[in-house]
Amino acid sequence: MNKTQKHLIIYITRDVVGFISQDYNLPTDTAMEAFFSSKIFEQLQDAENGLYTESASYIYEMYRSEISQCA
Repeated sequence: MNKTQKHLIIYITRDVVGFISQDYNLPTDTAMEAFFSSKIFEQLQDAENGLYTESASYIYEMYRSEISQCA
């Protein structure tokens, strides 16, 4: 993974955690734990699949879909 890919993943993660915190009225640390334990976050860490090239909003919708399937 190169430096640009790492930065994109960091920015996406920051934004997705913000969306989770805001939409679910959660403290940031709780939102971070929720996202970090998701399959979507695991996939985001894999530079091979190119998920890091998608928007934070798209990743967030994937996260919401994942958690709705678990509920």
